[in-house]
Amino acid sequence: MPRKSFTPDQIIAKLRLIEVAMSSGKSTALACKEAGIAEQTYYRWRKQYGGLQHDQAKRFKELERENARLKKLVAELSLEKAMLKEVASGNW
Repeated sequence: MPRKSFTPDQIIAKLRLIEVAMSSGKSTALACKEAGIAEQTYYRWRKQYGGLQHDQAKRFKELERENARLKKLVAELSLEKAMLKEVASGNW
């Protein structure tokens, strides 16, 4: 079964829909089922996106992508530095 990917806007909308359903007396499991997601997904999304507005969620995703790119860059530079140190010391 292919995995669905939701945009931050869709995630926030589903979280709000579930919150409304729960405030009207429905259980978490039933509200999640009506929204079309698993209960575990709801809790993961609530932990990650709880309290965020649409523009904040977009910015959050952009920062996550930038952070991953910078971590990769640092790892590559560290590896390159270690290789240059090894070559300079003549241990090969």
